[in-house]
Amino acid sequence: MEVKTKSLLDNMIGVGDMVLLEPLSEESFIENLRKRFDHNEIYTYIGSVVISVNPYKSMLIYTPERVEEYRNRNFYELSPHIYALADEAYRSLRDQDKDQCILITGESGAGKTEASKLVMSYVAAVCGKGQEVNKVKEQLLQSNPVLEAFGNAKTVRNDNSSRFGKYMDIEFDFKGDPLGGVISNYLLEKSRVVKQPRGERNFHIFYQLLSGASDDTLKKLKLDRDFSKYNYLSLDSAVVNGLDDATNFRTVRNAMQIVGFMEDEVQSVLELVAAVLKLGNIEFKPESRCNGTDESRVKDKNDLKEMCELLGIEQSVLERAFSYRTVEAKMEKVSTTLNVAQAYYARDALAKNLYSRLFSWIVNRINESIKAQAKTRHKVMGVLDIYGFEIFEDNSFEQFIINYCNEKLQQIFIELTLREEQEEYVREGIEWTNIEYFNNAIICDLIENHQNGILAMLDEECLRPGTVTDETFLDKLNMICAEHQHFESRLSKNSKFLNDHSLPHCCFRIQHYAGKVLYRVEGFVDKNNDLLYRDLSQAMYKANHTLIKHLFPEGNPAKVNLKRPPTAGFQFKASVGTLMRNLQTKNPNYIRCIKPNDKKAPHIFTESLVCHQVRYLGLMENVRVRRAGYAFRQAYEPCLERYKMLCKRTWPHWRGPAREGVEMLMADLQVPAEEFSYGRSKIFIRNPRTLFFLEERRRQCLQDLATLIQKIYRGWKCRTHFLLLKKSQIVVAAWYRRYAQQKKYEKIKSATTVVQSYTRGWQARKLLRELKHQKRCEEAVTTIAAYWHGTQVRREYRKFFRANAGKKIYDFTIQRIMQKYFLGLKRTLPSMSPVDKNWPARPYVFLDGVHTELRRIFHLWRCKKYKSKFTEEKKAVYEEKLEASELFKDKKSLYPSSVSQPFKGDYLEISKNPKYQKLNSSFDEKVLLADVVNKINRANGKGTTRILLLTKKNVVLADQKTGQVKASVPLPDLTSVSVSTQNDGFFALRLKEGSASAVKGDFLLSSEHLIETITKLHHIGSTASDREQLNVDISDEFLVQFKQDKVCVKFIQVAPKNGNSVSCKRKNNRLLEVTVPASA
Repeated sequence: MEVKTKSLLDNMIGVGDMVLLEPLSEESFIENLRKRFDHNEIYTYIGSVVISVNPYKSMLIYTPERVEEYRNRNFYELSPHIYALADEAYRSLRDQDKDQCILITGESGAGKTEASKLVMSYVAAVCGKGQEVNKVKEQLLQSNPVLEAFGNAKTVRNDNSSRFGKYMDIEFDFKGDPLGGVISNYLLEKSRVVKQPRGERNFHIFYQLLSGASDDTLKKLKLDRDFSKYNYLSLDSAVVNGLDDATNFRTVRNAMQIVGFMEDEVQSVLELVAAVLKLGNIEFKPESRCNGTDESRVKDKNDLKEMCELLGIEQSVLERAFSYRTVEAKMEKVSTTLNVAQAYYARDALAKNLYSRLFSWIVNRINESIKAQAKTRHKVMGVLDIYGFEIFEDNSFEQFIINYCNEKLQQIFIELTLREEQEEYVREGIEWTNIEYFNNAIICDLIENHQNGILAMLDEECLRPGTVTDETFLDKLNMICAEHQHFESRLSKNSKFLNDHSLPHCCFRIQHYAGKVLYRVEGFVDKNNDLLYRDLSQAMYKANHTLIKHLFPEGNPAKVNLKRPPTAGFQFKASVGTLMRNLQTKNPNYIRCIKPNDKKAPHIFTESLVCHQVRYLGLMENVRVRRAGYAFRQAYEPCLERYKMLCKRTWPHWRGPAREGVEMLMADLQVPAEEFSYGRSKIFIRNPRTLFFLEERRRQCLQDLATLIQKIYRGWKCRTHFLLLKKSQIVVAAWYRRYAQQKKYEKIKSATTVVQSYTRGWQARKLLRELKHQKRCEEAVTTIAAYWHGTQVRREYRKFFRANAGKKIYDFTIQRIMQKYFLGLKRTLPSMSPVDKNWPARPYVFLDGVHTELRRIFHLWRCKKYKSKFTEEKKAVYEEKLEASELFKDKKSLYPSSVSQPFKGDYLEISKNPKYQKLNSSFDEKVLLADVVNKINRANGKGTTRILLLTKKNVVLADQKTGQVKASVPLPDLTSVSVSTQNDGFFALRLKEGSASAVKGDFLLSSEHLIETITKLHHIGSTASDREQLNVDISDEFLVQFKQDKVCVKFIQVAPKNGNSVSCKRKNNRLLEVTVPASA
């Protein structure tokens, strides 16, 4: 559902359009602004002009939903908003093919830059979509952060003050989609590069670079993060609350990439910024020459050296340019030395020119990226964000130029406003009457006249040979402009200013349209000259840095131009002229920005400050021009729709043309004919009182209508409530009657059921008695017949029963005993575990043999069942365990502890361990056992660690560290294995005499897995068909063959002590004694 925003005239806080302000005075004008500001209404109209008061806080009036509310709506249809002006300009450009310009003016801190961003963001939101269109919109929007970084600075009035004028032409195609744009910049405040007033900062980019660049980038640029190391950076305001320089630097880098800057171009720009900082650190010292003249020398050449390295300039060339100045006249060259003051002047001039030209290059580079590619005619919307009128305590050349620009803008504003008024009157067929207003053309002529204008005289003084000073310039003004009514000077020929002590001798005063401004002439000549010594230009041109060469083309020795460059005033006058001609070709839209206080704080409205701005913005003049004819105009359709309830003939619906309805409405209200006029499509109301009369009548009528609507609604609501109650009563009554009848029916039904149940019970009991009697009779007859037949049969066959009765009774008894035995055995069978020895007790002695046989059969059957569940691997394991049991059970004390341990075989994981990869690859057959053993040395009884490997054919001993094979014994050469009965791991491998393996004798080894090792050896021998079974000798004393000698190995059991273990000691040449602790 669409939400309709309130109209300009609905529920107004104050007056939404100053043209309707009654009575009109400066006090009521400011009071209306204050009242709306206090209620967060920061926008107010003067006709089609928008006044914007900076709220100094975030407001939720710029959401996407608000954009949709103002999209394609009439200017006066909704409450005042900057979006309304942006939408009006965009629709006029798109639908009527009219080029537009939006002029945003106001002093520093009034919100001009923010207003231009809002206009551009609104246009970007409402125009078309598409990949190429979105790219163009993104580039246009991202040009703002770049220009703000290089052209904005923190001032006492604004933390993000634009220190240059910006005019952007946004070009659109026939559909209204953006194609590109062109940016023009005016009068960058380059003096800020070398000096900033107290409480202000240099341009943002310097602080952003030092705060946000990476350490590697700063190292390349030869910079340090400490602001205090650079003379051009003020320290008292280096850090600004609410400004994150590091984050903003990343934003600027990203914006430059989006706009289209190449990486090497960004690096070149940062190098020039670093060079400006280095340039400010260069200091000079005086040095006397032999001829008595003073010259300057660089004090510390380190900063000069680093700057030259950054720009690729020879240090000696730049150092000479700071010390000497060459003047060329026709064919002559004169070289003069520079004293310290002149050297500092040259340094600062170079810094200002370098930064100013860099800024102009950045603007041109952005223009190259965002310019429209198509060659067809484009629709253009211009956005002008330029400094407002400036009146400071100390006004110099910059304020003079800025105020001149504002005079021109005021002139064109009045002209275009009057022209727009006149065109609308002619278009609507209403007689045009001349409007009296102050024409500031006389002030513009005082400044820009080609012969006697202040700028012309300033240029003439700068070009005049001889001694030229600011005082000679002021003398010339006093002589030529003395009689001008808007020029004041204490030294002029006009005697009325001779005793004016508010006018110092070194100043002159101009009465601008916004008020009188006092200018101090000091610095006018130098700032207008804006000279950069040719030696410095030529030094810059000699740099190996491509961008520096591009910025100083006049330094090319091959293109030496002896003609004096144009002055700053001449250049600005030409730029302003071009801008004025450009604006006159477009339909103007105005945004006047006002700063409510100097504290940059919300909710504070300083009336004196606002009054000052209202005066120099000429807002009262604007209202008077707008009200000189007709104060309010409105199309017939919305006018009739708004006021039709004031006349019975037009209410509620008018079927005829809208104009006739409005005529009937005005006639019925008896509004005097001189108070309004009928145009072709609009009604024009001369006095705001008439409009307020209509609004008051409409308000009263709306109250009456609201009362009528409330009466009808309340009646309808009461009737609806009564009908609902009546309907509810009928429903309730119907449901109650149904409920009562249902309960009565259920009671009767229950009683009937009880009677029926008693009757049926009586009948059932009667029938039951009859059936029982009949059954007893039948049973009696059957019993009598059975006894009778039995008697007859027994009489007939009694002789047979007497002969065979004993045998039959015996067989039957035996059969029943066997049946009972088997059923009882079935119920009491033991578990299926083969080790379960439980079995039910024998019930009868004659079943002893059967009972034993059944136990044996059941045990064999459950063993078979248990065995059938084994896998082949598990079978092999149990076979080895069984074989170990046969070999060692009750023979070796070590055996019981091995029963619960699984036979793992490969304890070294030889196939996976990369350490033994080479050893594993030397065997073609599978390794059945891999374990670490100790080989017992005959000489001392000590063990040496070896790896024991067992395959189906060989027993291998290898070195544990290197994996080198030490001995390999084929299994056929192995005759027997000897072990003790004790709880030890010693065993001897007995080799066949005369075999190749028996050269060094038998092997006496010790292993932690003795049971598993000997079992596997025995199992391989028992399963092999080509060799005899391996014998296992278990004895506490056996002989071992070591080379030619036989040694007795004797095992002795000793009492256990703390920490003792199995040990082997040599007693003599024929005896090795193994002591084994007795097990607990």
